[in-house]
Amino acid sequence: MNDVPQIVEINEIIEETPTIKTFVFDWDMDKFGVPSPGEFVMVWNFHNEKPMSISLIDKENSRMAISVKNVGEFSSQLHDLKVGDKIGIRGSYGNGFSNDLTDKKVLAIGGGVGMAPINAIVSDLLKKGNAVDVVPAAVTKEELLFMESLEKSGAKIHPCTDDGSFGFEGFATDCTVSLLEDNSYDFAFVCGPEIMMKGIYEILEDAGISAEYSLERYMKCALGICGQCCVDNTGWRICVEGPVFKNEKIEEISEFGKYRRNAAGIKQ
Repeated sequence: MNDVPQIVEINEIIEETPTIKTFVFDWDMDKFGVPSPGEFVMVWNFHNEKPMSISLIDKENSRMAISVKNVGEFSSQLHDLKVGDKIGIRGSYGNGFSNDLTDKKVLAIGGGVGMAPINAIVSDLLKKGNAVDVVPAAVTKEELLFMESLEKSGAKIHPCTDDGSFGFEGFATDCTVSLLEDNSYDFAFVCGPEIMMKGIYEILEDAGISAEYSLERYMKCALGICGQCCVDNTGWRICVEGPVFKNEKIEEISEFGKYRRNAAGIKQ
């Protein structure tokens, strides 16, 4: 881990969807450590800094990637970058997904750009002999992430779209209920809009399936100092105790799926 931004050159940009791009860059894992799936990095565009999930951890080629949805000024500036441009990266940070599972049947669910950390953990799980079912969920077909690479990886893909333009017609919650009618799983990993994860949590709890959930909050320091990303009733910091929480911890977070706070601390 490094707490000072390292300047890296973007060596590949993948236009995943009309709104999401993946930025690939070299990362000295001997010097800065090997990130774990579910961890995040702070990305610096030389003006501002934001947290981004790691979507690719390529140990063999010492590469890493972030996948960014164009939703505001910062992400729009990143989307304007070209191959050869530079950004600052510090981290990785946080509590990632459990990566000690072997020979298990695993369900991985990602909503929208929440597929970024899911993509990273799926790759890790497959290398360790796990059978992995993946539910990539999006509003429409053109926004589904990592479909081609996931199919090549050997995972079993169950895409779902809100509008029914591809795969299962309905929400990720509906698709999960459908899968559980004919399948059983040893463990699950979930990331996406919190209202989606709340529904998935209730479904998996009813089915007795242990799971981990990746949460998102407004972050500034990523070091656990500023307290900006604390969850109300526990005092847990998403940047340190999270962003990944096991289901028994999720149960203790009273705000889960209900509200979040903006940069001013106002509930949203």
